[in-house]
Amino acid sequence: MREEVLKSLLLVDADANERRHLSAIAARAGWSTVGAACAESAVGLLQGPHGREVLAAILSNWDPDGGPAVIAALKGASPGISVIVLADGGSIGLAVEAMRAGASDYLAKPVAPERLLDALKAQTDRRRAAGELTPLAEKLVHPLPLDELVGASPDFRAALAVAAKAARNRMPILIVGEPGTGKETFAQAIHAASLRARGPLLAIDCKAVPENIVESELFGHVPGAFPGAFAEKVGLLVRADGGTLVLDEIGALPPETQRKLDRVLATGEVRPVGCNGSNSVDVRIIATSSRPLPEEFDTALGERIGATTVTIPPLRDRSGDIPALSRHLLARFAETSAMREMGIGNDALAVLMRYGWPGNVRQLAGVLFRAALGSSTGSLGAEDFPHIAIQSRFTQRRSDVAPDIGAMPSQAAMGGAPQVELYRKDGHLRSLDEIEADLIRLAIGHYRGRMTEVARRLGIGRSTLYRKLGELGIDTAA
Repeated sequence: MREEVLKSLLLVDADANERRHLSAIAARAGWSTVGAACAESAVGLLQGPHGREVLAAILSNWDPDGGPAVIAALKGASPGISVIVLADGGSIGLAVEAMRAGASDYLAKPVAPERLLDALKAQTDRRRAAGELTPLAEKLVHPLPLDELVGASPDFRAALAVAAKAARNRMPILIVGEPGTGKETFAQAIHAASLRARGPLLAIDCKAVPENIVESELFGHVPGAFPGAFAEKVGLLVRADGGTLVLDEIGALPPETQRKLDRVLATGEVRPVGCNGSNSVDVRIIATSSRPLPEEFDTALGERIGATTVTIPPLRDRSGDIPALSRHLLARFAETSAMREMGIGNDALAVLMRYGWPGNVRQLAGVLFRAALGSSTGSLGAEDFPHIAIQSRFTQRRSDVAPDIGAMPSQAAMGGAPQVELYRKDGHLRSLDEIEADLIRLAIGHYRGRMTEVARRLGIGRSTLYRKLGELGIDTAA
């Protein structure tokens, strides 16, 4: 059996309370932590007998004046160390400065546990490039309306069509997609397109909240409801009244909480923990999940939130969207004062399109952001993504190669044009029904669910369109 590699995390310039908090989070992923009150102490630890066990350092209380020197000192003592910077406020300008100084990642305080764990995982995953600054790249890309979300593949446009129709009603929505596919972006766009757009949009990560307090977070509690409940707490369901509440990774909710949430959705009444009364609320639930809901998930709640399901395809299944996505992301990065406009060449796009993107759009944004920061020219080329090219060739992951990219016309592939596949992977033509179904999905997405317009553009009547939807098994219900 291979001996497990020790993973030590160095906490620099963090006070005792923060060290305890960060240590508790890191311990979940098997990290041991050691603290240093200043840069000098940190360098001494790295040069000591156990310094080589330290794989990453967290630099708290980022100082734009002295921070670059601290990073340089840490990397001088341990050239391979990854440095994660924490700072108040999450300023984009400060983040760019930290990145240019050699930081591998930048997180805003207070740090969400899942964000920190994902950042630490990135530092030890050899398949991923260090320093992709994923959280920062996400901050740079502001929410977009549904009709401006980038993607032309039939499955993505079908997801947009369902989301656009669902936005206009009050029913719960379930968004399913792998991590990084854009579930949060879809949720924000659905809220903005709904009649609740002027109401609050709140969110909770069900996976990150401990089971013993998740009901208090959702429903609230009264004083004395449980040990430590000294004051009243207003739950998220009440705070989101008149708006939208996003339940990220709803499958992580405890079974009893699932049943209570179903009662809230059925009755519109929220009962705080320890209270005999209830509050009437009008809130729309958007739930997200990285995979289909598990079999043990509460049946009634599953049927209620899953009646309208938006399924976002992974990026590896819509590689034809990568050119348009890349240009879009680079343009959004350039909107900040700290970034300049950056183009991208076809040679670079070819490299990006051959990669499997296990982190999906989130990973693509991080890779592009780091490449843009490090580029000395006004356009990114294949040489700016050496780690992506290497991983595509040598990791042997099935998802790292899209075998049908070469069959696409070059102008269409590089331009991100909509594609209706004509051939199967074995070289044989697809059936007429399959091609027709893709074309109808593409039209529904392109015209954002306006079925009269879809029928007119396809040259058929509405009744014929709906008959074909039934025959081909195309679900556009919202």
